[in-house]
Amino acid sequence: MNDRRYPDAVADAFPAPPIEFTDREDRTVEIRPYGGSEAAYESLVEMYDAFDPADRAQGIPPGGEKRIREWLDAILDDDCYNVIAWCGDDVAGHATLVPDGDAYELAIFVHQTYQRAGIGTHLIRGLLGHGQAEGVEKVWLTVERWNRAAVSLYKKIGFETSNAESFELEMGLRLHEDEGDDDAGETDA
Repeated sequence: MNDRRYPDAVADAFPAPPIEFTDREDRTVEIRPYGGSEAAYESLVEMYDAFDPADRAQGIPPGGEKRIREWLDAILDDDCYNVIAWCGDDVAGHATLVPDGDAYELAIFVHQTYQRAGIGTHLIRGLLGHGQAEGVEKVWLTVERWNRAAVSLYKKIGFETSNAESFELEMGLRLHEDEGDDDAGETDA
C-alpha cells in the first residue's frame, strides 16, 4: 500500500479520443488510442529514436532503438492505456497510463518539433478521457518542480500536488470514485 493522496473531488469529464484539432502552428493533429498496429509501433520507435535527449526526464524515454523497443513493449501492454498524437503520418506525441497498484502513472512525451503548439494539452486530456472511458479511477505523475510549464498545465487540468518533498513534485487526479466508496450518499446505520 502506498501513501499517495488524491483529491477528494472527481475531475470533470475529459474528451475521449479520437480528437482532431488544429495546433498553434496551424497543423491538423489527431489524438487516437494506440491500436496495436505494426505501423503505429514503428512510428513510435521512430519518434522516440529522434527524441531530443535534453527532453528526457527520469531516464525516459530511453535512448537507443533496442532500449526504446523494450520500453515500448512494456508500456504498450494490454494493462496500459496509450494515445498517440498524429500529425499526418508522423507521431507528434505519445501519452500512457501505466498501472501501479490501485492507480495509474501518467507519462507524456511530445517530440521537440511539435512542442509549444498546444499538442501536449490535447494529448493529456485525450489520455485522461480514454482512461475515464475505461474506468480508471486515480492517476498520478511526477514532474521536476522547476518545469513550471508542465506543473502549470497539470494544475490547469486538475492535478493536485500530493508530495513535494523532493526535487520532483508528485501530483494526483481522481477520474472516478473508488469502487469501494459509497457514492450514493447513504450513511451507515
